[in-house]
Formats: sequence, C-alpha cells, structure tokens
Amino acid sequence: MNARHVLTITALLGSTMLTACGGGGNAGGTLPAAGGGNSTQSVQQQTEDAIDTANAVGSPVKDFQSYNNDATGSPLQSSVRAESVSRQSVGDGSCSNGVEFFAPDKHGDPNSTERIDFYDNACTAIARDAVRIFTPSSANSETVARTVSLFALNSTTPAAVRSETVSYTNATFDRYGFPVLSNGFDRTHTGELDINGVKTIDADGELVVAASTGNSTTFCSDTAGFNATGNQSLGETFGWAGMTPSGTRTVNGDGTVTWQSTHTGTAYTAAIGGLSIQAGVQNTACPISTPMFTLAGGTSRGQYSIPISATYAHGVLANLTVTNASLVNGDTLNVQTNSGVSPANEHFISGTLTKNANPVANFNVDAFGDGVLIVAATGKQYQIEDWHVVK
Repeated sequence: MNARHVLTITALLGSTMLTACGGGGNAGGTLPAAGGGNSTQSVQQQTEDAIDTANAVGSPVKDFQSYNNDATGSPLQSSVRAESVSRQSVGDGSCSNGVEFFAPDKHGDPNSTERIDFYDNACTAIARDAVRIFTPSSANSETVARTVSLFALNSTTPAAVRSETVSYTNATFDRYGFPVLSNGFDRTHTGELDINGVKTIDADGELVVAASTGNSTTFCSDTAGFNATGNQSLGETFGWAGMTPSGTRTVNGDGTVTWQSTHTGTAYTAAIGGLSIQAGVQNTACPISTPMFTLAGGTSRGQYSIPISATYAHGVLANLTVTNASLVNGDTLNVQTNSGVSPANEHFISGTLTKNANPVANFNVDAFGDGVLIVAATGKQYQIEDWHVVK
C-alpha cells in the first residue's frame, strides 16, 4: 500500500512544523552545528545559495505538477485512474485514490471543473482544491482561470492561494476543457501565489507538448519567477529563469506518470522590488532556444543545471529524484524521496546542498512542496510553500 494511503501519527505530528521559519525549532531533522558548513563561503553567501537552490528546483517540480494534472486531470483521458469507479467519469465528486473530481465545480459554474487532492486515500484531509473555469475562443484554443487553494494538514482554512491564467493554442479538448495530450498543444500561464492576501510569488511559464502515440510524449518548457515580498532580513529579492529544451513524459507500466528532463537556468538577486518578468514570443516547437519568459532587473548569481525525474501516482508526487545537479557557486544538489514516510510528512522529500563535500543547506518538504529550508552555517530555517521559499 502506498504510504499516502495511511496517515500515521508521526505524519500528523510532523505537519505542525511546516510553518516553521527564521530560527524556529528543528523541523528539518538533524541540523548542522551553528558555525559549521562550508568555511570558504560567508554566511550570507550560503544563505543566498540555499534560497536560490530551493527556488531553482522547486520551479520545474511545481510546473510539472500543474502540467501533469492538465494531462491527467480529466477522467476521460486519465490512464492513472484506470481503477476509478465509473461514477467519477461524470465528475460527481466520488472519492478515488485520494482525489475528488467535480464537473461542473461545486459552485455549479458553467464550463468548470474542480479537483480536490487529499493528504489521505479516504479523502478526509484536504491538501489542494483546484477550480478551473474554461472559456473556449476557437475549436483549438481556450483560456482557463485556475484558482488553487493550498491547505496545511488538518486545516480547513487555506494557507495560501495560487491564481493562474492559462492559455492553450493548437490544441483539441475533451468535454471538460482539458487538452488532449496525444494531439499535442501549446500552453502559457501567468500567475501568483498569495499568502494572507499578499502577492508573495510571481511566476509565469510556457509548455509545448508534441503530438504522440504510445506511452511516451516529448515536451519543452520555460519559466521565470521571483519572490515579490523579498527576504526582509537580507534586503534582497530572489528570482529564477530557466528552461527545459527537451523532456519526456512517460506513462509507466503501473499507471504512474514520470516527467523527466534537465532544467537549466540562471539565479538572480535584486533589491526588494527590483525584479520583474518580461514576456517575449511564444514558442510552438521544441527544442526551445529563446524562452518566452525572462527576468528583468537584478544581478545574475550564476547558472544551474538540474537533471530531474518526477513521478506522479493519481496526480500526486510519488517520487522525486535529482542527482548531482550543478548549482550556483559550484554547489551540488541531491534530492531523494523517503518512501518509508507518508507523502503528508514534511520529510517525504529531502534535498542536500553541498560545496566541495561540505554542507551548505538542506530542505525537507511533503509531496505538495511545503516544508523548511535549513542553512548549514547557522541552522536558520526558511519556510517553503508550494515549492518556493516564501519567508
């Protein structure tokens, strides 16, 4: 049985530490001693590297989650829900493997769907509630207003809200307004993550999916974003701009779906308020050589290259692997999935950042990208929400 299917007492207790930040308790496991870490780097540089790393790896993972739910969100075309009860195919909200799907949404809006992901298989502890309202503009294009409410474990009040405008072109659609993956499509999105009503993360991106037959599909993408509120203690805003020139999406024999690519890009810093996203020409073919979305303002801190493999079961992250990724300042990142704990536990995904084998930082998040980042030199913690450092 998948660990997601049972919420253990350990996972329930561990979830209370997800909001730890800036010098809180030991939410991330064993911490390096204060003053430890890489002695060749200043504390500020290690902190900057740590935040850059969490944002750089979080960007494609967050996008893969959205892309994956686009491709498998509709029960009509979802190979990962082959075991779903037939009633769910009409969108009545039946619980199936920790997911409820409604068409129309629970408010009854025309041309809408609602997908609710839960921390548990029995659909009792809500994690994400995504509402889509789609507006066709032609037979092959549409615009989607997508609002995702993010919930901490055992909370009925959203901790944050992500809102996006998604546009599809060169696509065909099923009756729920989802693009038919095998026919290929082009997609752009602009959006933000709001915490307590304040824009905290600003992030835009594009995706090109090639037409395909069989279980493997090729894609390419790019993304740019930044923390709009900045880091007050450092007086800086952190941004990222990266792309996947070419990647693959594969439906595995057990019904899970794997997105695999090497995501390359540049990390940026600026004074708070000093970064903005620039939109260029949309791409309609792979590989991407000139990304549609880039950052303006700020200073490059260096480039990164992240070989990444993300596998989803029933639309929820089941395995994330990053091996020897190259980050700014010669840092190296490795990320693993701890299969012995529930995906609701903030120790489900663990990342370790090192420089010359010396610790720089580590982070721990649950399957939905909520957790903490810990800087080795000081043990100081920063909150990660929806795969990005928010404070």
